[in-house]
Amino acid sequence: QVQLVESGGGLVQAGGSLRLSCAASGRTFSAFITTAWFRQAPGKEREFVAAVTWNSANTDYADSVKGRFSISRDNAKNTVYLQMNSLKPEDTAVYCCAASRMYLSGVGATMKHKYDDWGQGTQVTVAS
Repeated sequence: QVQLVESGGGLVQAGGSLRLSCAASGRTFSAFITTAWFRQAPGKEREFVAAVTWNSANTDYADSVKGRFSISRDNAKNTVYLQMNSLKPEDTAVYCCAASRMYLSGVGATMKHKYDDWGQGTQVTVAS
């Protein structure tokens, strides 16, 4: 099992940027082939945001964030990042990172049940 701890959330004005980090400990990070970010807004289901495979060869994004968000992974630092630009009020949510021992891409990367470990989340609030 791995422990995932997110950081970098906060309050930002619409159009601003934030960079989220997810630090892993407790197990070799490289054993987790796919890492991802999901988010959950109040009263809504948890939804997929972005995913990246272990060597960063493949990335997937939700349509709602394409062109604005960028996911990356640094195995040497056991950390996955989510750079969020041009933020909108509808991006307001708790953002959680997740890790899977499987290679996930496309539709598979969006499936919550395919991820083995989850962080507690970090709050992102975008003011209009």
